[in-house]
Amino acid sequence: MTAKPLIILGCAILFTSPAMAKLPEPVKAILNAALEGGDDAEIKTAFKLIKATNPDDLAEIESLESEYKAAYEVKLAEEAKTKAAEEEAKLANAGFFDNWSGNGELGAFRSSGNSSNTGLTAGVKLTKEGKKWRYNFRAVADFQRTDGVTTKEQYLAAIEPNYKINDRLFAYGLGQYERDRFQGFSARYSVSGGLGYQVIDTEKTQLAVKAGPAYRQTNFITGGSQSSLAGLAALDFAWQLSPNLKLTETAAAYIESANTTLSSETAIEAKLSTSLSARLSYLIDYDSNPPLGAVGTDTLTRITLVYGF
Repeated sequence: MTAKPLIILGCAILFTSPAMAKLPEPVKAILNAALEGGDDAEIKTAFKLIKATNPDDLAEIESLESEYKAAYEVKLAEEAKTKAAEEEAKLANAGFFDNWSGNGELGAFRSSGNSSNTGLTAGVKLTKEGKKWRYNFRAVADFQRTDGVTTKEQYLAAIEPNYKINDRLFAYGLGQYERDRFQGFSARYSVSGGLGYQVIDTEKTQLAVKAGPAYRQTNFITGGSQSSLAGLAALDFAWQLSPNLKLTETAAAYIESANTTLSSETAIEAKLSTSLSARLSYLIDYDSNPPLGAVGTDTLTRITLVYGF
């Protein structure tokens, strides 16, 4: 329902109101013209004008204005309720491939630690919001090849379904795959499940934390593999510094009996247009017990262009 039909329907009662009948014909003509036009700002201006120019009829005009405001608020509330019901039905009936949104990024990186290189980076983030379920998917790849030799090869893919228990509390599941030969493993699989909580959820700031048990399997490039139970603690933070500037922080800690891995990525994103942004991020990966021949700390600085869709 558009604004004009909404206002006309909301104030239809005013045309037959006793207060309207008592007004002089010129005043009725001004007010009727404004009401039929259906623009709320013009109607308010008309009331202001006729109150200022017809002090003898102030009581009737103010009574009519009160009726208009009440009818208009009722119609706005009805429209909001209808819209909310339509959105809820849309979410409830959406298929798995509906209502996805996200962004893709492409740019360059600079690494230090087990490799010191500059290369290309690409990634994608997707989110699907449902009535009770939310799905997050993330994939990123960093790669460099010089003179026929691969000098950087790092991949990560993760999917995380969330079940919304209430407005703040949620249950999560996580499946993650990583590969980084320069950190000493050809594949690392992580599976986790637990509870999360939306600590802050405002228009400008969001902070969510989650924790739960995890199972990890690491396949080493030197051969062999290692499986273990772990505990996972993680957070996601976003702060809209200004309409065009956003700060984010994601961090995760896997705590195992023989090894602890920490990951922290801090990023600042500047909007260039409606869909395009520039992003600068700094990633730290720490491994308390790295494979033989590898160092424990890697850093990666990325500069990318991000396209939202």
